[in-house]
Amino acid sequence: MIDLGLARIGRLLQHGPPPAWKAIHVAGTNGKGSVCAYLSAMLHARGVPSARFTSPHLVDRWDCIVVDERVVSENAFRAAEQAVLQRDGAEQIGATEFELLTATAFEVFNASLPPASSSRTAGFGVVECGLGGSLDATTAMRADRAVTVVTRIGLDHQGLLGNTAAAIAAHKAGIMRPGVPCVVDPANRDDLAVRDVLEARARDVGATLVYPDPLLLLRCGSTTTTQGDSSGSVSPVARLGLEPHQLTSLACAYAAFRIATGQDEGAAADNIYTEADTAFLASIARQLRWPGRLQTLDVGPLLQADEDGHTTASAPSAVPALLDGAHNPQSADALAAYVNKHLRGDEGRAITWILAASRGKDLDEILRLLLRPGDRVAAVTFGPVDGMPWVKPAAPRSILDRATALGVNAATNQHGDLTQGNEGAHNPNSLVSALKWATSRSEGHGSNPVVIAGSLYLVSDTLRLLRAAGGETGLP
Repeated sequence: MIDLGLARIGRLLQHGPPPAWKAIHVAGTNGKGSVCAYLSAMLHARGVPSARFTSPHLVDRWDCIVVDERVVSENAFRAAEQAVLQRDGAEQIGATEFELLTATAFEVFNASLPPASSSRTAGFGVVECGLGGSLDATTAMRADRAVTVVTRIGLDHQGLLGNTAAAIAAHKAGIMRPGVPCVVDPANRDDLAVRDVLEARARDVGATLVYPDPLLLLRCGSTTTTQGDSSGSVSPVARLGLEPHQLTSLACAYAAFRIATGQDEGAAADNIYTEADTAFLASIARQLRWPGRLQTLDVGPLLQADEDGHTTASAPSAVPALLDGAHNPQSADALAAYVNKHLRGDEGRAITWILAASRGKDLDEILRLLLRPGDRVAAVTFGPVDGMPWVKPAAPRSILDRATALGVNAATNQHGDLTQGNEGAHNPNSLVSALKWATSRSEGHGSNPVVIAGSLYLVSDTLRLLRAAGGETGLP
């Protein structure tokens, strides 16, 4: 059901005049969603009309489309979707689910973003690639690009994009366009094979590559000498204590924002940020809520009711948990660094993990980065993904077997339904069951920090169940 190519989506989008909005197109393996979220927040804060399309959705299928920082209404989404479906049927296009969703997003953009006039600038559409770049459905959009962004590239979806970072980079680089600056995560410059691919593509199409320096955001008016000495006052961004990958995403987003809005001519990486710049970015980072990315939330409401819906007196009133969609080695590495620093601490506390994964993911490498022998692991599944029927959960047994191989005691520190065989059929109660096990104090482990991770689809299930239970989700 994943069939990369631009022919079908191109036919879906060919009707009507070219869009009046300008596009900011974002590809990469990790950090795409965060960059898109920062970008649309920056545009909104400056009063620039904007819309955002990211994938996958979190709870409702339409929450992947945001206009001026508000999720599009279900009615508006359904109307746009129906127009796309009618076109698909009338012309017998046979578009895939993601192509239909992409075309629906652009229908919403066209209806929501105003054209440029003497009194206002054109609106911007912030668009995240779904998979790859060169053949991703979003690449068929007809809007002019103001700037493109390539976030950090790593190994993921190898069956579709290639088995090396360089091969994957070739797909991601496909979003570059002639004369359009491309902001690149500086980590891609450190991988020589990836850098060579990106720079070759930039030369071929005549695009300027911009590598922002995230460290410049930590100092106001700073300069760096050839000896590496720097001067300048500590910036408001530095006081936030952002993780390195968060700081990089913020820097990439700001470079793209400045280019798109005409504040830079493709040279943002060389600029010295003023106190006004860093104060603006600090306010964006402080206010932004990006669910499922290093998100701390109270999952206590999920434990308050029994199977009949009655409140359970013995359930804990508040259960803090860290929720993160880490689903490939790079994102797992970032999550592990955060957990080791903020949750394990100097004393090396054990962590209780509640994990799920999509079939085909590199479980060995992901779990190697996350787990330590004293940890506890609950393996769960996630439910059917609306609009993405090809996504299936890995069997809990496959997760727990790997946890055992990494030294996690199978007799005392593991939990999961092992009756499902290798198919990983979904048990709707698996997450709540895992949380009850994780917070049980009968064996003295209930005080361990709880981390829910391994899949954005597990993030979706967690937020969906929490919303139904009346809990705080942090959703837009």
